[in-house]
Amino acid sequence: MAKTVWGRAAGAVIMGVVLSLAAAMPTMAQSVRVTVNGTPITDLQVAARVKLFALEGNRAGTRGATEQLINEALQIEEAKRLGVTVSNAQIDEALLQISRNMNVSQDKLVGMLQQGGVSIETLKDRLRAAIAWNAVTEQAIMPQVQISDLALDQQAESQMQAFQNFDYILKEIIFVGAGSSGRSGQANNYRSKFAGCDSAVDLSLAYTDAAVIDVGRRHATQLPEAIAKELAGLNVGGITKPRVVESGVSMLAVCEKTQAEDLTFVKGDLRAEQGNEALEGEVENYLANLRARAKIVFN
Repeated sequence: MAKTVWGRAAGAVIMGVVLSLAAAMPTMAQSVRVTVNGTPITDLQVAARVKLFALEGNRAGTRGATEQLINEALQIEEAKRLGVTVSNAQIDEALLQISRNMNVSQDKLVGMLQQGGVSIETLKDRLRAAIAWNAVTEQAIMPQVQISDLALDQQAESQMQAFQNFDYILKEIIFVGAGSSGRSGQANNYRSKFAGCDSAVDLSLAYTDAAVIDVGRRHATQLPEAIAKELAGLNVGGITKPRVVESGVSMLAVCEKTQAEDLTFVKGDLRAEQGNEALEGEVENYLANLRARAKIVFN
C-alpha cells in the first residue's frame, strides 16, 4: 500500500507500540522458564528484564517481563521468517538515539544501566526485537490497513464549520522585539492607519523594527481556530488584532479572500489519526495470532 499522509507518523506509532515489547537470546547453564516454539527463555533473562523495568518505573514484575520476552521471541521468529535481519549498526544507532533523547552520553547510559544491575545486552535485546518488529509491521501489517477516502470525506465535511470555508492571501505585519506592551501599542497604532496590503510596506517604514512578510495563500483549515474565526469576520483590506508571538507582536492582513471549501487538511489530520489507530489494532491482532499458533511451554 502506498504510504499516505499518516504513513509518516506511522513509524513513530509502530516504535511506540513495539518498544514496550522485545527479544532475548538463551544463555547457557541457566534454568529455562519457558520455551517459545523451541526457543528457551531463561530465569536470568527474566530477572534482567525485571531490573530494566524497575529503571523505567514499570511495575509489571516477573510476569510482565516473561510475557514481554515471549512476545519478543515471536517477533524475532516472524522477522526471520520474512527475511528481516537487524544489523549491529542499527542497534548502535538506536542506542545513540536513546542517549540523545535522554541528553546523556552513551557511556553515561551504560553506567545508569549498570547501577541498576542491568547489562547493556539486555537493552540491546529489546531494541533488536523492536527494530525487527518495526520491519515486520511495515512489510506485512501496514499494507493491510486501508482508510476509506469516502468515509474521510464524509467525516471531514461533518467537521467543517462556516468560518473554515474561506481561502486567503495574507501578509503578516510583525513588530519585532521584547516588551510586548510597547510593541502592542505600536501595532495598534499601525492597525488604525492600515489601508490595505498595497501600502502595508510603506506604512511599516514609519515604525521601528516593523516587518511585512508575505504569508501567501492559506486556507482557513491551515490556521489556528481563533485566527480563522477572526479572519472570517474581516473583508479584504482588514487586519487582525495584535497577538503576542515568540518574536514580538503579530497581525495578519487580508489581501484576498474567497469562499472555498477545502477538505485536504482536515482529511490529512483524520487520515493520520484513523490510520495510526487502525495500524495499532492490526499490530496487536498480528501478534495475538502469532501467540495463538505458537507452542509456548512453561516449566
